Amino acid sequence: MHHSETEVIRSRRVVLPDGERPADVLVSGGRIARIAAHGSLPPDGARLTDLGDTALLPGLVDTHVHVNEPGRTEWEGFATATRAAAAGGVTTIVDMPLNSIPPTTTLAALEAKRKAAEGRAWVDLGFWGGAVPGNLADLEPLHRAGVFGFKSFLVPSGVDEFPHLEPAGLEAALAEQARLGALAVVHAEDPAVLAAAPRQPGVHYRDFLASRPDGAESAAVARLLAAARRTGARVHVLHVSSAAVLPLLRRARAEGVDVTAETCPHYLTLAAEHIPDGGTAFKCCPPIRDEANRDALWEALAAGEFAAVVSDHSPSTPDLKLLPERGGSGDFAAAWGGIASLQLGLPAVWTEARRRGRTLAEVAGWMSAGAARLAGLDGRKGAVAVGRDADLVAFDPGAEFTVHAAELHHHHPVTPYAGRRLTGVVRATWLRGRVVDVAGEPFGVQLVRPG
Repeated sequence: MHHSETEVIRSRRVVLPDGERPADVLVSGGRIARIAAHGSLPPDGARLTDLGDTALLPGLVDTHVHVNEPGRTEWEGFATATRAAAAGGVTTIVDMPLNSIPPTTTLAALEAKRKAAEGRAWVDLGFWGGAVPGNLADLEPLHRAGVFGFKSFLVPSGVDEFPHLEPAGLEAALAEQARLGALAVVHAEDPAVLAAAPRQPGVHYRDFLASRPDGAESAAVARLLAAARRTGARVHVLHVSSAAVLPLLRRARAEGVDVTAETCPHYLTLAAEHIPDGGTAFKCCPPIRDEANRDALWEALAAGEFAAVVSDHSPSTPDLKLLPERGGSGDFAAAWGGIASLQLGLPAVWTEARRRGRTLAEVAGWMSAGAARLAGLDGRKGAVAVGRDADLVAFDPGAEFTVHAAELHHHHPVTPYAGRRLTGVVRATWLRGRVVDVAGEPFGVQLVRPG
């Protein structure tokens, strides 16, 4: 039996909740049983894995992944997404409720999703529910069934089967989620601001950027915060791309609103100035903004203003991206908005963090501990700590590699990171104490919201 075996994983760079130090980590029964001084645990009947100077991180938790199965498995799927996750050091994902058909807005849809994922997950996974017009009565059954919270859009989502909430619908959904004690996670852009923005189709990124201005995010966040104040709901702002929302969040928190926010690797590592004409692999909503904005996001991140850094992995078939290199028009206005990055989040963020003098411990805080806390999984996941699941990553923080999209496990070899030199290579990933072999059998389990 795999789980009865005891293993000591030793590294001179174990990333613990209080920082990095040499240590021996004793894994037993799929959990972390003990953390001791480096070299002190005799592998008495235990296997010893000595990583040397390769760092040992907690497995990453990615609470923002679009797996798109069932219904749009030609875009992605549980097998491909979770293999990509494991290869990228991500040991837990929470799947978004849209882009699959049906979307996860009813109990029956959740059951379909769970069935599709059964036996096809290389990492542990949970599911978000969706709050859409007309499904108020579905929220409680979904909540009881263990979804991690409810996602809503304040603007059209891009898929007709997952409509956005108008102000009255948002208010009702938040009130019901407050009653249930459920977490509301929200795509915050404002339809009126977007409608008033200049829309210029074509291959120039600056035209696309002008069509999704900062004001769309700040107006929507202001509206969300006002509704959260009135309803007492616990709200989380998804994929913040604009630093203009940061003062609004700070003020609301100071006034006692229960609000958190996340940002994503692409907003922290890419910049509008460097997006080529027709570079539709870079298109996402809200959009990648300029370098000055990116610097402001990093300052906020370092100051603890973001709960987590998560991928918002949202792939599609290459034809929907209208890629010029595949004969597409390169029209930013018409291309599908979504970035495929699940396997690359850790090295992308580490490459930039290191350049900015941030530490591996901070990266683990944003991408593992913070995301686990957001999902309520911090009793089991998110740290190299006694009693937690032995979800671990051997990460070589000095090794460099060039991203070749064709080598990724994502269903389609399309990513804006293609051709980039990144620092930090995942050497091995353990899930509950077992090394994950992406060519072998999957043993990921489905998680429900604790409590």
